[in-house]
Amino acid sequence: MTEMSTQKGSTLIIGLGRTGLSCAWHMRSRGEPFRIMDSRFSPPALAEFRRSFPEVEPILGGFLRDEILSASQIVLSPGISLATPEVAEAVEQGIPVIGDIDIFSRAVQAPVAAVTGSNGKSTVVTLLGEMARQDGRRVGVGGNLDGRASMPALDLLRAGDHDLYVLELSSFQLETTQHLGATAAVILNLSEDHLDRYDSMTEYRAAKMRIYTGCALPVINRDEPFTHPDERVQGDRLSFGLSAPDQDSDFGVVKQGGGRWIVHGSRMLMSTRELKLVGDHNLSNVLAALAVGHAVGLSGESMIEAARHFSGLPHRCQWLAEIAGVTWFNDSKGTNVAATVRAVRSIAASVTGQVVLIAGGVSKGADFSVLVPVLRQHVRKVVLIGQDATWIARQIGGAVETVRADTLEEAIDQARAFAMPGDAVVLSPACASFDMFQDFAHRGRVFTAAVEALQ
Repeated sequence: MTEMSTQKGSTLIIGLGRTGLSCAWHMRSRGEPFRIMDSRFSPPALAEFRRSFPEVEPILGGFLRDEILSASQIVLSPGISLATPEVAEAVEQGIPVIGDIDIFSRAVQAPVAAVTGSNGKSTVVTLLGEMARQDGRRVGVGGNLDGRASMPALDLLRAGDHDLYVLELSSFQLETTQHLGATAAVILNLSEDHLDRYDSMTEYRAAKMRIYTGCALPVINRDEPFTHPDERVQGDRLSFGLSAPDQDSDFGVVKQGGGRWIVHGSRMLMSTRELKLVGDHNLSNVLAALAVGHAVGLSGESMIEAARHFSGLPHRCQWLAEIAGVTWFNDSKGTNVAATVRAVRSIAASVTGQVVLIAGGVSKGADFSVLVPVLRQHVRKVVLIGQDATWIARQIGGAVETVRADTLEEAIDQARAFAMPGDAVVLSPACASFDMFQDFAHRGRVFTAAVEALQ
């Protein structure tokens, strides 16, 4: 072990994944000595760390109590709980325990828009990034954002100067965030999640609430009162919701002329029919992005233009194309029956015709009879693929006509033949993918490429 790795009183980074590696780079840029520890013998960023920091020998294979208690401060990666016994003992002894977001908030020199919630975070953050680019801003988008190309917050600082940062934050990251100081922050929604880490929804909510600490303008969802900050968060608030807004500063939805319109106060912004995103959950996501974008100074025109063209995240009810009057959607991430029910209902509400559904794969013993009501109401035909196609066809019975296809490309050809102008063709398998594909993303990419070849 090198001299730096055993140095007493230095910062100890716990966790050698992408976040831990970003913390190491930040410490080096500031000339601050550090040690790094991981309970695993082969953590995911180990090879890159050894190439980049040959002078620092990582401490691997356990949380070593003496090393932890000798630290001047601990930088805890989000995957490691504060309740970890060795970390909890360090807290009891008064050793500061922080996370990468606390470090980021101390160093950042530009406005920050922060987003958390149980669902929809990545969609809102990605759309906000598009809105900012449309407005001519140099924007850094990252944090807990899904995707291999996304950046931890501290790597965004290393990537160059930005006019605005848009961060997706998890409850795990917020646990160690003492003072974020965001220009605007929002909790989109809260549902039961991560209760293997938290004792209750109250504890989970408390972690999320840290996003509002020091926030200049909290943004709240009128439809989700459980997400609202308590009286300790003082000052003005900006709201959004699926109802008409109560104040001119708020965002909402009104009915007019047989349709629904997104409004800012009394000002009509756009018809919901102009959105490529489908479903009320995505309409709420668009409203959240508009409210947060407004709070950080983005122009209304730029935000509406970006919202109008935003087709969604890959594989999540993603709009792909309109071909001969038929709209095509990729919902490959719909790997269970409940997700497919939501997708079909949302997409059916966005088209004038019916849905042709492509489904199937590895069913994992799911009950597909749950699909029957939505099939009867919204679906013209079902094209089944994969190893459990026969099993699924039996379960949905005569709710709708089903046909078999040996490949996804064959399923697309059949769906194209069945679909009529005004219909939508939707890949929402309600199944796992590993009988035919590497994962749901691989399945979605194959589907997208095949649809693009139709044009």
